[in-house]
Amino acid sequence: MSLLKRIEKGGSSAGGSGTPTPPPAESAFARGLSQTSSEPEADDSKLAQMRMRRQAVGTERPAAANTNSYHDLKSRVQNRLLSELDQSMDLTRRSEVRATIEELFNAILAEESMVLSRAERQRLFESIVAEILGFGPLETLLADDTITEIMVNGPKNIFVERKGNLTRANVAFEDDDHVLRILDRIVAPLGRRVDESSPLVDARLPNGSRVNAVIRPIALVGPTITIRKFFKKPLTIEDLIRFGSITKEIAEFLRACVISRLNMIVSGGTGSGKTTLLNVLSGFIPNDERIVTIENAAELQLRQEHVVTLESRPANIEGKGVVSIQDLVVNSLRMRPDRIVVGECRSGEALDMLQAMNTGHDGSLTTAHSNSPRDTIARLEVMCLMAGMDLPVRAIREQIASAVDVIAHQERMRDGSRKVTKITEVQGMEGDMITMSDIFEFEQTGIESGKIVGRIRPTGIRPKFTDRIEAAGIYLPPSVFGVGKSY
Repeated sequence: MSLLKRIEKGGSSAGGSGTPTPPPAESAFARGLSQTSSEPEADDSKLAQMRMRRQAVGTERPAAANTNSYHDLKSRVQNRLLSELDQSMDLTRRSEVRATIEELFNAILAEESMVLSRAERQRLFESIVAEILGFGPLETLLADDTITEIMVNGPKNIFVERKGNLTRANVAFEDDDHVLRILDRIVAPLGRRVDESSPLVDARLPNGSRVNAVIRPIALVGPTITIRKFFKKPLTIEDLIRFGSITKEIAEFLRACVISRLNMIVSGGTGSGKTTLLNVLSGFIPNDERIVTIENAAELQLRQEHVVTLESRPANIEGKGVVSIQDLVVNSLRMRPDRIVVGECRSGEALDMLQAMNTGHDGSLTTAHSNSPRDTIARLEVMCLMAGMDLPVRAIREQIASAVDVIAHQERMRDGSRKVTKITEVQGMEGDMITMSDIFEFEQTGIESGKIVGRIRPTGIRPKFTDRIEAAGIYLPPSVFGVGKSY
């Protein structure tokens, strides 16, 4: 058995696996007493008893040594490695730094005569490299493509989401300080900070994954980190069809809506896949148009050539310098955009977004949290009122009815799958009410093996903006809207 296995099991030190374990102190002492009772007056018996006591004391391991673990070995090697590394090395040249770390790592293990198997050596090396160059225990979770979300609830409780289901991860941090060190490594390159005076932070990883963190005294369980992972290769419309989120007919319809410059809102609850769908829809924008994206943390992965990415900024340590989404939307109007893509409307920026949609920036896209398309309209009204303007509700509704053409609503189902459940047209105003009609809606037909069975089907209603789609040179067959088909 190698050293690392014995350390993890609390075994003896590397003195040879064939050496028998010395008897515990109690058994040695008991044998000494039995010998003393049989020959109480014999000096050699007393001497033997003393020898056995000394042997027991010498071989008894303290409790701290018995609790030595893999983390102790890792810390010892890592600390020595850090002390011997050249502090002037350029950490951005990862391949060279990794080769240097590997050379020093092998030298340290050889010098300290640590016997490790090849698998254990590789595991220890990758763990140390992750601490020095990466994000520590999170590195293995970030590299796992089956994981879509990582949730750190304090140093010892880490959960992940796979296929919509939450499971506990088999990794952990050492303590709160360890979590904070990794968190600082995430937010520092973005010019952001997280401390007691600013215990909340939104950030992103280099690959675009969204990060939210809350630390003490707000988070009572310790530093809490939530990472929404994105695929290394952005999802396409074909992927959504394969996953069952949409059908080919829906894909054709959404593509036609984007190309014909209809203003669209992707709505849904938290974790329903709004940003993923928005990213897919953005891929339909022609390559010869100027696109300005506005987000709290840059997540969209647009492939077009002419893209300007803007990101909001929180206040600095003095409480100054904040740049809100609303400021960026207003500024984007001066940047001659063909399309404006707002990652999410949460507040007063909704009013400026509606103004942009009504002033020649057709084809703009955004997302909003809501429970249904009708709720999306109600939330837009509330967000417009949050802009601080003393506007009558009817004026706001007229702006919404004039600006928004299509609402695509997405939901996370009970089985963890994400599906587009409704695509709704905003038709206009009738009196004081905004009229809407569902063009497609999801119909559940049952549950098989815990999975929801159903499909999104057309309602048979042709949208009023069909002429705008045809004016863009796109003809959708009547079958897309359910004409001539039975469901």
